[in-house]
Amino acid sequence: MKTIKTFLFNRFNILFPLLSLTALCIILLAIRSKSTHSFFYLFLAWNLFLAMVPFFISLYAKTRVPLKKHKLYLLLLLWLLFLPNAPYILTDLIHLRLSPIKWLGFDAFMIALFAITGLAFYLYSVKDIEEVLYNHFNRKVTSVFLVTLPFLVGFGIYLGRVLRWNSWDILHNPSDLFTDIFEIFTNPIIHFEAWLFTFLIGLLLKLCRWASEKFLFNRIGV
Repeated sequence: MKTIKTFLFNRFNILFPLLSLTALCIILLAIRSKSTHSFFYLFLAWNLFLAMVPFFISLYAKTRVPLKKHKLYLLLLLWLLFLPNAPYILTDLIHLRLSPIKWLGFDAFMIALFAITGLAFYLYSVKDIEEVLYNHFNRKVTSVFLVTLPFLVGFGIYLGRVLRWNSWDILHNPSDLFTDIFEIFTNPIIHFEAWLFTFLIGLLLKLCRWASEKFLFNRIGV
């Protein structure tokens, strides 16, 4: 119990804003559902839950340092598979086209808040996993991985938003998933939109991470 209390106290400056944002998201969703008698946007709660998964994986990995190699590789694989779910909520803004005019402003604010919260989980998760990587791998390997990571995530978001694949499809339907990935890599001109989507999302995530490092993490002591 003492260890848990110490852990929560040490991570309070991270957990409190994240959980506060999460609570506010759920409150807004409840207000929307209650007022309109519609559960259309209920998928946002599920998407936010998926956004929290990589954060708690990285949080666990950080608190369990040092890790045995096989356990570290497994955690990193699971983390990477679920990581695109965190910033994925940014793309849920496309659903605004289905919102009634009188609810458009509220829905825009609600989805934006969900998206910001998912992005925050992403940024904190990458920050934690960066420390884990530097503790287990040399700086060059870690630096290369961190540079390419936003574009891997961007590609994962493309697979989810455009091709409608889920993280667990790597186990549920791996053959069709890897067929689509192989097709994109072997026919880059035909699938130009996939590469453009990946690049733009990856660039956005890199800019968000740069901004968080410069203006956020240093101020709160992360």
